[in-house]
Amino acid sequence: MKIYPINTGEVWVKTAQRKGKGRGLARRLNMFLDREWTSPLPILAWLIDHPEGPIVVDTGETSHTAEPGYFPRWHPYYRYGVREEVTADQEIGPQLARLGVDPMEVPIVVLTHFHTDHAGGIYHFPKSRWVVNPTDFDGARGFLGKLRGFLPQHWPDWFSPDILVSAENAPDGPWEGFPYSFPITKDGRVRVVPTPGHTPGHQSVVVDDGAFVYFLAGDTSYDQDLLKTQSLDGVTSVESAGLATMRKILDLAERRPTIYLPSHDSDSIYRLHNREALQGVVHDFV
Repeated sequence: MKIYPINTGEVWVKTAQRKGKGRGLARRLNMFLDREWTSPLPILAWLIDHPEGPIVVDTGETSHTAEPGYFPRWHPYYRYGVREEVTADQEIGPQLARLGVDPMEVPIVVLTHFHTDHAGGIYHFPKSRWVVNPTDFDGARGFLGKLRGFLPQHWPDWFSPDILVSAENAPDGPWEGFPYSFPITKDGRVRVVPTPGHTPGHQSVVVDDGAFVYFLAGDTSYDQDLLKTQSLDGVTSVESAGLATMRKILDLAERRPTIYLPSHDSDSIYRLHNREALQGVVHDFV
């Protein structure tokens, strides 16, 4: 079993999105008031090469974002809050093909959440089964989804997720401090756990090889240092949920060697290749 990082381009966001400023509604407003941009951040997706078949976690972004009108100009976030650079050969489909994986033959795709930089490449996988959180799926659809900053208008007509992961339908009970888990593989070495915060139904994928737990974290934080300091981003709407998720991850890392791999951390690839576990964390659970 091996994990491959797939960098599907670069994104710039406001520094107040990467690390939130203020609390509640003020934290969200500060993203738009902030005039400072981050350095370019990677847009990472992941391929898990498992004996039962390849598993893709997130689909990255699409080069169609450069086309006029792809991002709705009426939405303030797309006008003032984000910049992206993605070329056609950086999309996940061509990159998987270069790794010898036909996207048409990928059996399982897991979405951590539905923001465009994680779901922009959905159209590469028309034959796959989709593992999503129903809360996030419902929240991203329709007119209200568009108001929230999702882009359901660009989902393919065939897109209809059939594996909905929630506490009600997860076959496994608590796992390593998380309230439930959903095994993706029969051997239980790849599973989904709930990590709400960045979005209400955000989920992450954990890969357990016995020696290490690889935590494919989506946007639970923008980098590992922000996790260590329990610094919420500017998007998180329910602070208590985001902080509880961070504490669960930190607690896991105290018990087991955990390699933390968020999607926009330029050091995630280094930590993966060097098997560098999250360690030396001092935190205060309140």
